[in-house]
Amino acid sequence: MSELMVALVQASEKAANIARSCRQDETLFSLLIEEKKSDKNKKFSADFKTLADVLVQEVIKHDIGKRFPGLENNIFGEETNEFMNGLGERIQVMLCERDADTARLLSKVLDGNMQAAEALASAAHQDVIIPDLQTGSVHIPIHNLGVWVDPIDSTLQYIKGISNSVPEGSIYSRGLQCVTVLIGAYDLQTGEPLMGVINQPFAEMDDSKRWQGRFFWGISAGPLSVNSLSSTPLTRGDSTHPLPTPNPVADPSLGVRGSKLSTVLSTREVKRVKALFQDCCEGGVYYASGAGYKALCVILGLVDVYVFTEDSTYKWDSCGPHALLRSMGGGMADLKDCLRHSPAGGAEERPELQYNTPIAEASGTEKWANRDGLVAYRSKADLEAVLQLLTTVEL
Repeated sequence: MSELMVALVQASEKAANIARSCRQDETLFSLLIEEKKSDKNKKFSADFKTLADVLVQEVIKHDIGKRFPGLENNIFGEETNEFMNGLGERIQVMLCERDADTARLLSKVLDGNMQAAEALASAAHQDVIIPDLQTGSVHIPIHNLGVWVDPIDSTLQYIKGISNSVPEGSIYSRGLQCVTVLIGAYDLQTGEPLMGVINQPFAEMDDSKRWQGRFFWGISAGPLSVNSLSSTPLTRGDSTHPLPTPNPVADPSLGVRGSKLSTVLSTREVKRVKALFQDCCEGGVYYASGAGYKALCVILGLVDVYVFTEDSTYKWDSCGPHALLRSMGGGMADLKDCLRHSPAGGAEERPELQYNTPIAEASGTEKWANRDGLVAYRSKADLEAVLQLLTTVEL
């Protein structure tokens, strides 16, 4: 398990390097700027940000599959790796064994732009060294695992490239800080999230004006709960909390009204839900881009909950963050299923998001949508307060 966790973190770091290279390498950056300025609908082959997404996803599959043969067949994400270039050629993007071969392949997608292809290939083949993560010992057979990948979450913020965004209460509403790489491993039989990585490629800018990143990981499997934010592995039922405890609910009978509960919402959240939380959360209501970043705000204790009532997040957005939250004693609840669920069952039985079963009547990527919305939380008391509050509005 320790080796797999290291491999997932290494893959996320390589993905972060590619994302940073696309913004810091002059040739690659010019392609992003060209795309940003264009007012036309571009062909799929000319969509450079999609190529970056696909390359990251293929690098993750290649690197993990090389260390754990067979697992690459159970690595899933939003992107297809097939492109069509300006000559009408269909090209499958993959990581070759040599830099030069990868560059030649990518140049076909980029209509012969070898300089950009070589820069991308160099980042994709760069070695990444991760120290011992001190994960503790737990055994999960590789053949029981699936992996969800979001190569570059919040691609709109990635393309916009805002580097001077100012946070409110340590939370960025927009900008490169909202971009994340998300990797989550789950049990193919039960659908439970077991391991997760959130990598923030653009966490801060150093004195030389170059972006520096950071990553967070967590494992919640069997009796073991451990993460990069705690100093000691926890066993389920352990009362020790690795992070400061969330704000308590002042009076459960009042839901979050009158409490210090804080939440982060999407700017796309419906108006009645925004108004409800603005009215009731004395701890503050914040808005941010990127599902992964909003979940990270909960994980870091910047807010108590992340609530989204719509159906436009997907399994690749939530699996990694969900595993991290579980490792801290929290989780990611299936919002509308919880509201349908009898409250007599108590917080322990609240339905969580699952990752192994597609929506039968849906097609394409919609098969993997979190159709009923979600609540990301670290405290079950906060989850109950949110659910109680949301019973007062129609969703």
